[in-house]
Amino acid sequence: MTPPSDRSRLLVLLSVLLALTGLWFVGGGAWLVSLGGSVYYVVAGVVLLLVAVQVWNRHAGALWLYAAFFLATLAWSLWETGLAWWPLAARTDVFFLLGLLLITPWTVRRLRHDPSPGSREPGEHLHPGWSSGRSVLAVVLTLYAGVAVGTWMADPTAIKGTLGDAPRDAAVADAGVPEGEWHAYGRTGQGQRHSPLSQIQVDNIHRLEVAWQYHTGDRRGQPGDPEETTFQVAPLKVGDRLFICTPHHFAIALDATTGKELWRFDPKVQSGLALQHQTCRGLSYSPAASAAEAVPDAPFPDAPELPVAAQTGPAVDSCIGMLYLPTADGRVIALDPETGAVCRTFGGGTGQINLWRGMPNVRLGGYYATSPVVVSERVLVVGGTVLDNTSTREPSGVVRGYDVRTGALLWNWDPARPDGDTAPIQPGQTYVESTPNVWSIMSVDETLGMVYLPVGNPTTDQWGGERSEATGRVGSSVVALDLATGRLRWVFQTVHHDLWDYDVPAQPTLVDLTIRNEKVPALVQPTKQGELFVLDRRTGEPVHPVNEAPAPQGAASGDRTAPTQPVSALSFDPPPLKGKSMWGATPLDQLFCRIAFHRLRYEGRFTPPSTEGTLVYPGNFGVFNWGGIAVDPDRQIAFTTPGYLAFTSTLVPRPDHTTPIVQDKGDPEGALPALNENFGAPFAVRMAPFVSPLGIPCQAPPWGYVAGVDLNTGRIAWKYRNGTVRDVTPVPLPFRMGVPSLGGPLLTAGGIAFLSGTLDNYLRAYDVNSGKQLWQSRLPAGGQATPVSYIGQDGRQYVVVAAGGHGSLGTKAGDAVIAYALPRATPPR
Repeated sequence: MTPPSDRSRLLVLLSVLLALTGLWFVGGGAWLVSLGGSVYYVVAGVVLLLVAVQVWNRHAGALWLYAAFFLATLAWSLWETGLAWWPLAARTDVFFLLGLLLITPWTVRRLRHDPSPGSREPGEHLHPGWSSGRSVLAVVLTLYAGVAVGTWMADPTAIKGTLGDAPRDAAVADAGVPEGEWHAYGRTGQGQRHSPLSQIQVDNIHRLEVAWQYHTGDRRGQPGDPEETTFQVAPLKVGDRLFICTPHHFAIALDATTGKELWRFDPKVQSGLALQHQTCRGLSYSPAASAAEAVPDAPFPDAPELPVAAQTGPAVDSCIGMLYLPTADGRVIALDPETGAVCRTFGGGTGQINLWRGMPNVRLGGYYATSPVVVSERVLVVGGTVLDNTSTREPSGVVRGYDVRTGALLWNWDPARPDGDTAPIQPGQTYVESTPNVWSIMSVDETLGMVYLPVGNPTTDQWGGERSEATGRVGSSVVALDLATGRLRWVFQTVHHDLWDYDVPAQPTLVDLTIRNEKVPALVQPTKQGELFVLDRRTGEPVHPVNEAPAPQGAASGDRTAPTQPVSALSFDPPPLKGKSMWGATPLDQLFCRIAFHRLRYEGRFTPPSTEGTLVYPGNFGVFNWGGIAVDPDRQIAFTTPGYLAFTSTLVPRPDHTTPIVQDKGDPEGALPALNENFGAPFAVRMAPFVSPLGIPCQAPPWGYVAGVDLNTGRIAWKYRNGTVRDVTPVPLPFRMGVPSLGGPLLTAGGIAFLSGTLDNYLRAYDVNSGKQLWQSRLPAGGQATPVSYIGQDGRQYVVVAAGGHGSLGTKAGDAVIAYALPRATPPR
């Protein structure tokens, strides 16, 4: 080789970069081929090494060879990706930049056509050998640039269409909620997340502005906080007041028009809790007067002593209406909406329900209601979250009904005995441990007299060898209970023998649909695996077809796998991943992702967890999560937010039932639980997002969409990628790649949908007919919450959202509640 001179440092750098890339491609590509992957990387690596040698020797043939290489790479990339920019960029971006360096004057002047020892010094003549090579390479790079621009104009993942604007018959009444108010998490107990207000419309949304902003003073990062400390509240609006709860369970009342704080209640939550989640998704409200006398609680000597709300805070003897506040130490407290004082007539004079009564395996923080309880005219229905993958000895997932006025226990439905007696448990008895739990939001139909439960799966999530037949029947299901008695009415299972943490995450949405000219009282259930199951809520029978599809087999030792899984005709289930689906910021980490993909076990959506490592797609983050969907009951359409992130799951054999083996960051501090250890089971589990060494998803974007659905026909009318990577990259790049969202959407009668849950910090508005984004506003923190809408005292329609971030997602922490409205009308002169 010809030794480099001081004038050829750029060539030395180029040759080293080309050689290192070539070596990585040859070595990694050979590994990939041995796993059954593409041969492109080996061939490309060899060519790049040849180019590196020619650049080192200052041979103008490097330009010709590199032009051929880049043209072939472009053709191969288009064959794999089609006209999709981001997958194309991952295969070509580095090579395009290297090509630009090769055709710069500083490079080509140092190349020579004749590399013999007696040749001229580089730069003496403009030799035709490298001049024509430079031109050819420039043409190839220009061709690539043109293709790239063309891909920017297209989105092959989009579905273009319209929902139309013709209204249909209204189907579900507002359950007595005034038009300008918001009385439950989904506005009513039916979970539609739809406001009948229409001041804000497509033609004036551009004028929407911040009306007020309030800061709670409660942020994550306090002693004892788990990683998943989040501000997810959906405010309630009753009368002239707005009611919120904070991550650490303060209840706060605000003036709904000005944002001024009116009162604040501190529940004095016990410290030292074994928390996996620190959150409060919302309060619940009942307009019923507390007319009955306090009913003394039955003594449960095994229940832990908890702070008594009526003793630790201000209390009143009578409340006209009640707010119900769940707390992280396992209580539900009744508050006076007017003053924030505790209602003594609730809970036998204590002002609260102790959810630990009758519970096995008491560990404070290991069970509580993270979601708002469900309120009906007479019954308060309470579920709760149970620690995931900590042990086989966890509290029960029991669902209980209490008197809405007194807090007296009326019934209890134990998932281990789904058809059993629901009479209130007696002192000395306990519910069955480690059963499926209802951690998300329930819905209620008082006309039919049923409450609808989105049921999770029993712990442990990824190994189910010891689950009972009864819990296997109701796990990962929609369950309907009789509201008055708690008795089982029907079950629809969304996943059989769930081994993927595909618990039912979202509130069932109730809406009457017109199906084949017949009005059907329906329930729409979003799932983590992407299905929208549309059921007759009277019987649980599918309204749109549901088929049983064959599922991969081969569960871990001691476990089994269901032979089939239910698949809805209305589904956002993504196509299975392939090697060409892999992505990365550069061709280098894309090759890493391809190798990782082929090393994992993956046979489609229901590939069983394994000790060699399984790719779980859609991941347990879910296509849909607790935010659910928004439904317009008049037009019978839905606004949805499907997201797609692959995860990995690896079973790790346990040496015993007590030794932590997967705590890679060290043992948890204080009372926080050792997650994913599965003490008592034969396997612990390691779970992680499927990402490259740069922390970038290994699957190609988009990772998040907004989509419009016609619920009558079961047709997806439109779907578009949504959100940017501005707040998830080291450098704030506003690339609209489509990011997942965690938080619910809002629909209004003005034809506008609102969403704040994306991983970039924005509240956005969309035309629900076409899916077009109309407006956006920058939030001061992550908006992983559900917006609500109401009328203020000034007659304006407000949209309000909490912006406080999400711990495990890593979005920016905050404590803001922000209200938006159209400008006040200018008074006439």
